[in-house]
Amino acid sequence: MGVMGKTIRNEIRRLRFEHGEMTQQALAEKIGVTRQTVNAIEQGKYSPSLEAAFRIAEVFGLPLESVFRYTDNS
Repeated sequence: MGVMGKTIRNEIRRLRFEHGEMTQQALAEKIGVTRQTVNAIEQGKYSPSLEAAFRIAEVFGLPLESVFRYTDNS
């Protein structure tokens, strides 16, 4: 299918709730971005920088691949 049919999906919303119902604001403060940025990443409207992606994974104590997945759009 090629690269055009791929998208980055994430588990941030689920992980926030599994970690004491962490708010978007709390996550944003931990990784050094705005709450609006966390919201856009979580909804798949914005792909984080590699650095931000690693910081998000670190907050949850997980490898990057457990938080983000590069998958087919189908």
